[in-house]
Amino acid sequence: MQARRLLPFLLLLLPGLALAAEWRAVPDEMPLQQVLEAAAPGDTVRIAEGVHLGNFVIEVPLTLVGEPGAILDAQRNGSVLTINAPGATVRNLHLREDGANLDALDSGIFVATEAADVLIENNRIEARGFGIWLDGAPDARVIGNRISGDESLRSQDRGNGLHLYNATGAEVRDNEVSGARDGLYVQVSNHNQLIGNYLHGQRYGVHYMFSQNNVVRDNVTRDNRLGYALMQSRGLEVVGNRSERDQNYGFLMNFIVDSLIAENVAIEAQRGLAAGTQAGGDGHAISGNEGKALFVYNSLFNQIRDNLFAHTEIGIHMTAGSEDNEFHGNAFVGNETQVKYVALREQEWSFEGRGNYWSDYLGWDLDGDGLGDIPYEPNDSVDRLIWTYPMAKILMNSPAVQVLRWVQREFPILRPPGVRDSHPLMALPDWMAEEVQ
Repeated sequence: MQARRLLPFLLLLLPGLALAAEWRAVPDEMPLQQVLEAAAPGDTVRIAEGVHLGNFVIEVPLTLVGEPGAILDAQRNGSVLTINAPGATVRNLHLREDGANLDALDSGIFVATEAADVLIENNRIEARGFGIWLDGAPDARVIGNRISGDESLRSQDRGNGLHLYNATGAEVRDNEVSGARDGLYVQVSNHNQLIGNYLHGQRYGVHYMFSQNNVVRDNVTRDNRLGYALMQSRGLEVVGNRSERDQNYGFLMNFIVDSLIAENVAIEAQRGLAAGTQAGGDGHAISGNEGKALFVYNSLFNQIRDNLFAHTEIGIHMTAGSEDNEFHGNAFVGNETQVKYVALREQEWSFEGRGNYWSDYLGWDLDGDGLGDIPYEPNDSVDRLIWTYPMAKILMNSPAVQVLRWVQREFPILRPPGVRDSHPLMALPDWMAEEVQ
């Protein structure tokens, strides 16, 4: 009787080829895991409306599709769905109540190493642990999913929305992640693409660690504690992304080498709370709580061009030997401090006769070529004094400080090495002007 109840409706694919079956799992009638075990490669399993309880495993390359109202519920134990088969497809499901054991990698969807070429599309995942974990599985496509974390847990007790571990060739596109620990975490994973994702209301929007030759393009982070945390990686292509109202940092580069940071927008980075007092009390704030559009730490040989850094406390903060980077075409608009950096040697921030736009530039353009006739130098020894001794700010308008700045202008030999833009731009590019209107 049970075997009869599991008979599928057979669909003829092409004359002369084997038949593919379509199954339908119904709560309390046709258990889902039993259907998954009976299905053959190439079959389609449809999940009927209702709550399907358990921990489900796909062992053959099949297509798993949820009908409206279909819910997979792990009852707060383990992963909801584990994919062990290459070529499997999972779409239109609602997955919830996975376990919260991060050591066990409890996930809404766990993709094992052998599960190459999977497609995970248009699912709704309410995660207590990780939303989706790609465990070394190559060439995965993760498209159009909505993932949320359990905000009743402390931030450090939640998993990441989407975690790539030792993954290659992944396409992560048009997903929305909120309330997780980090939205997209890329760890020792190379040659992947993160495109068009929306990441909001968590610790880091995008987090890279020890990864190479990845593309991060057209993503949006908003209201996170940090927008894009790019760390210990090389060969990144970070283009066309946005950071809006992220705390502390819009973009952070920590030991980033040979990468392209271009055509991004970091606007209204917020002053964060002190470490240990952020939401959830997890103390993950990085030292220094000014809002910074871009923070660059010990990062070399990068091309940073045509970005907009606007309406923050610090446009760019650079430190720890971040030299030999190429800066040009960027716009610094309405930041309280445009640049915080005093180098050991002068850093020229123009390239082939084209510099950056500075909203506080007071120079002129007598020949009308669109470039300032005098260089822009954002920092001097007074800035160094104030950064070293913050209480010295009370002397900013004193006659002594004004005389010191006059002396530095008249006798440049007394000026400490730092940033110099020899060809500042006189006007914003049109697309940037629209952003700051």
